[in-house]
Amino acid sequence: MKCFQRGFSMIEVLITLVIIATALLGTAGMQLQAMKLGKSGDFRTQAVFLANDLAERMEGNEIAAVAGNYAVATASSPSVATTDCSASACDNATLAVWDVAQWENAIITSGLPQATWLVESLAIGNPSSYRIRINWVDRSGNAGSTGESFSYTATRSIRSDS
Repeated sequence: MKCFQRGFSMIEVLITLVIIATALLGTAGMQLQAMKLGKSGDFRTQAVFLANDLAERMEGNEIAAVAGNYAVATASSPSVATTDCSASACDNATLAVWDVAQWENAIITSGLPQATWLVESLAIGNPSSYRIRINWVDRSGNAGSTGESFSYTATRSIRSDS
């Protein structure tokens, strides 16, 4: 007498499909996490780049930097320069205002979410010292969360040889 087993292959196929689906969902979750971490890394890199940009502008205009002209109170919107130093010659103080306005616009266009910044003059004189702080809020993976705050701080000492 022969005993036939019916449907056993179907159960094997269904179990295999469940295992494959679970593996694919896990892979998609890891990919999503990698994308989030990659974007956070981009934000950090952008903040470092922007802080170095302003520090180099200060070094290029060391007379105004030593005079304390690059200090900026905490802000989240760019200031406006009254003179376009890319189109006409400017004195050192006007160039500092132009540099700061250009730098603040670069922060806004960089895409740092909810960006704020502060440039503190720690010591005025020769040499002069500045603290450049850029803050942003990175979105969180938690539902209902407002995100996590991040900050990058750089200090730079400027000495005028003039």
